[in-house]
Amino acid sequence: MTLTLDSNLAGKQIAFSEIPVIDVAKLIDGSDKESVASQIGKACEQVGFFYVKNHGVPQDLIDRVYKATKEFFELPQEVKDRLHVAESGPTLRGYIPPYGENADPKKTRDLKEVFDYGVDGEEVSPFFGPNLMPTEVELPGFAAVCDEYHDAMMALARKLVSAFAISLDLPADYFEKLQQNPITIQRLLHYPAMKGQITEAEMGIGAHTDYGFLTILSQDAVGGLQVRNSEGEWITAPPVEGAFVINIGDLVQFMTNGRYSSTLHRVINTSGEARYSIPFFIDLDFQAPVETVPTCVDNEHPAVKQPYTCGEYKYSRFVAVYPHLQDSEKETTVA
Repeated sequence: MTLTLDSNLAGKQIAFSEIPVIDVAKLIDGSDKESVASQIGKACEQVGFFYVKNHGVPQDLIDRVYKATKEFFELPQEVKDRLHVAESGPTLRGYIPPYGENADPKKTRDLKEVFDYGVDGEEVSPFFGPNLMPTEVELPGFAAVCDEYHDAMMALARKLVSAFAISLDLPADYFEKLQQNPITIQRLLHYPAMKGQITEAEMGIGAHTDYGFLTILSQDAVGGLQVRNSEGEWITAPPVEGAFVINIGDLVQFMTNGRYSSTLHRVINTSGEARYSIPFFIDLDFQAPVETVPTCVDNEHPAVKQPYTCGEYKYSRFVAVYPHLQDSEKETTVA
């Protein structure tokens, strides 16, 4: 069947330079944090998305994670089903089948497979606890390379978060007190090839903003990411070799009083082949208050009067997009 695309789903084809590409080498080595932070701040104000190059994460590690990602999604369905996210309880780790999470549930069903993990721990609470992993027999070395990549993302995220603080005229370590044990989710994604007529009713992932603080995305060469600009146009964000895509989430928009934008984005895979991407999400500590930072408050932009905690907000958003959590909430209400 020939693939066709509704006109309202077509991204505007533009040069990727319209989404800024920032060389972060001097942030990573510490030689000129301020100039890099200034570029990041400008991108956060104008776009909410940017690419980073010279980020220090070895390409060999990235390649190994993609290999592990593809191998995971090729596992027998019964193995993946055994690792279903519902089996992790409030930890919310594991496998999510197609349509098992819908980012824009009122409009779109998401044709994607997901595997989520984080820092492995024994104590179970919302977003924290043990990872659900395939065995070494089922997928040798998978857990080890996943942990290695998560560690690399944490190190890069710390550098980028410090740059956010500097860009807001705050001390570089301003957000550290709110990220002593932050919620992190390392996600592996498989977007199957789509066929036939693609409409807003079903796509790779529906339009959404990210819920947390910062996202570091690696995407393969297939493409499909679209970002909505301030005029409501959907702009393609094609892969850039050797670069990550960075975007800020709802927490940053809230904490900066709207100065920095959490931008709508979606994925439509029109390539005719499978797409893989690997996003890392870092937020604040579960109990950290989400409050307006002092440099984003003035007479015209007063501080928001009703701060909330990071965990409270994030969990509420997950309930909105996970059918199995909605079923659990209904059962609790009935009981």
